Amino acid sequence: MPSYTVTVATGSQWFAGTDDYVYITLVGTEGCSERTLLDKALYNDFERGAVDSYDVTVGENLGELELVKIEKKKYWVQDDWYCKYITVKTPSGDYIEFPCFRWLVDDKEVILRDGKGTTRLPKDDKTRQAKQHRNKELENRRKTYRWREWQPGWPMSIDANAHKELPRDIQFDSEKGVDFVLNYSKAIENLCVNQFMHMFQSSWSDFADFERIFVRIKNTISEYVMEHWKEDFMFGYQYLNGCNPVMIQKCTKLPEKFPVTHSMVADCLERDLTLEEEIAAGNIYIVDYELMEDISPNSTDPCTSQYLAAPICLLYNNSQNKVLPLAIQVDEGAGQRVSQTPGKDSPIFLPSDDQYDWMLAKIWVRSSDFHIHQTITHLLRTHLISEVFGVAMFRQLPAVHPIFKLLLPHIRFTIAINTKAREQLICEFGIFDKANGTGGGGHVEMIQKAMKTMTFRSLCFPDSIKARGVESCEDLPYYYYRDDGNKVWEAVKSFVWDVVCIYYNSDDTVQTDEEIQAFVKDVCSFGMQDLDCCEFPKSLKTREELTEYLTVVIFTASAHHAAVNFGQYDWCSWIPNAPPTMRKPPPTKKGVVDVKFIIESLPDRGRSCWHLGAVWALSQFQENELFLGMYPDEHFIEKPVKEAMESFRKRLAEISRVINTRNEGKKLPYYYFSPDRIPNSVAV
Repeated sequence: MPSYTVTVATGSQWFAGTDDYVYITLVGTEGCSERTLLDKALYNDFERGAVDSYDVTVGENLGELELVKIEKKKYWVQDDWYCKYITVKTPSGDYIEFPCFRWLVDDKEVILRDGKGTTRLPKDDKTRQAKQHRNKELENRRKTYRWREWQPGWPMSIDANAHKELPRDIQFDSEKGVDFVLNYSKAIENLCVNQFMHMFQSSWSDFADFERIFVRIKNTISEYVMEHWKEDFMFGYQYLNGCNPVMIQKCTKLPEKFPVTHSMVADCLERDLTLEEEIAAGNIYIVDYELMEDISPNSTDPCTSQYLAAPICLLYNNSQNKVLPLAIQVDEGAGQRVSQTPGKDSPIFLPSDDQYDWMLAKIWVRSSDFHIHQTITHLLRTHLISEVFGVAMFRQLPAVHPIFKLLLPHIRFTIAINTKAREQLICEFGIFDKANGTGGGGHVEMIQKAMKTMTFRSLCFPDSIKARGVESCEDLPYYYYRDDGNKVWEAVKSFVWDVVCIYYNSDDTVQTDEEIQAFVKDVCSFGMQDLDCCEFPKSLKTREELTEYLTVVIFTASAHHAAVNFGQYDWCSWIPNAPPTMRKPPPTKKGVVDVKFIIESLPDRGRSCWHLGAVWALSQFQENELFLGMYPDEHFIEKPVKEAMESFRKRLAEISRVINTRNEGKKLPYYYFSPDRIPNSVAV
């Protein structure tokens, strides 16, 4: 009687093994085996990290294997099991791989495809059985992965109130690893600042007093920031290579709401040109925090008033290619929603002003930059957008689809971290409310407002650079965010193109792939709620369009998230450089600010400690982090894809080498786009 050897690999993550009964059925073109219990006498089957082999005897030839059915039945209590893959050795000696890489929960069966070709477009499934399996899988997925509007005007998210409600396949291996309350508290303890927490609303004494919570967290960049944060060059440098390097744009004309004149800034200009001539020459840049206009400040603590501002900052690229602040307008926001109305109550602060007036104006800009960074650049434009792509992927692409396999590593844990954030961090009375001036609902308003102007093209890295007029390496030679980002974008795009061309031999193949078209439409029509302004495509017509779209998904979740997340510890741990809240309104006239006024404006001791714990925790990699180019789960078994992956890894390694060489000896190294520091997905 024909005999098949079945080899089963169990995952190595925590709790991957099982004591439940596991059954297998082999399905071929000529018939199927009996449902067979995989069990060895006096042997502990399916232990964590184990690879076990079993013989399955059949009564007749099964023909070519098409499917493998796995069932798990309760032995004592429900015991989830993570199956990596199954390999079947046929009676003729052939080995057929069936990638799984998923959890088996409850008593449900899992059907694996598909013998010799495990990656298939819809057109490749010819048999009725294969088509039925494909449709059934998506039907079940759409019931499991449902859309929900968590907040009006936000991108849609998964329909789950808590991490434990998520499908097992997208949960964290250990929920403790992403418990924000636990992690922030642990960070505060590790930083030895918990002794300050009981002094929640008490002010620091002076700037040197902030060093008392800074002793344990020094590193190359944060220490340099502490030493130089007052200097104009450090203020300007952060617009190029800090943790929010997406705000600076070329100024082609001064806005009417920002009435800066040549006489105000003449002493700071170096080329014997007027301000208007400097603008025409391309040497003037602007940063406008207009999104902060009309945002409600945090009012959750009746004992502490908190304030927001919507500043505008003019920057000058001087003859040494240093970007320096020229003028800052900070609105009058005393107790109400802020606005950007020039006038006597919104003076324009200048480098020639009293040192404390100028210092406080820059602090206000840095505080507003922190809010935009955390809520828009980081939360909205990496976390929430990546979740939209992830939910749509699970709903519209079956496991055998090549694009599902391509994207899956870049969605890893993203839905889980976002669900946990909605559960503990950004919810009502969550951790976000403790220290942030936009807590208590301001962050919700910010995302609602940002969604009205957010477009798909703004997620395409080269387009976003050009839209701000900062693409010229000659004009801005030290914009490492731009230069390194372009290199990684091109590497990802080249890899995606290689994979797309393996499975799509023409543009027509893209157009007739109803699953990829459904995925793209689901993102726009449901995930982005069909907002006219977003301009997300509802269909793709060419291989080039598909490549760019997938590059956006991967780059956003990996490289861009790394670039705007992992620098938080470096740039925001020195509180005066990134105040999470301000306790006094901006001054309405010059000459009234002293050191005491500034200290009383900055966060109190307790909020400083919460902020410190947050930027520490957010800047840490996950345990067993997988970095860009690492694909340990072999969803693809095809040789051409493996060759493309190897080429991708080599290109990424060369980019890392170039970046590391450039950084040698630098006091302010820029490494956030170095591929060896870019996790595959948004997971923190």
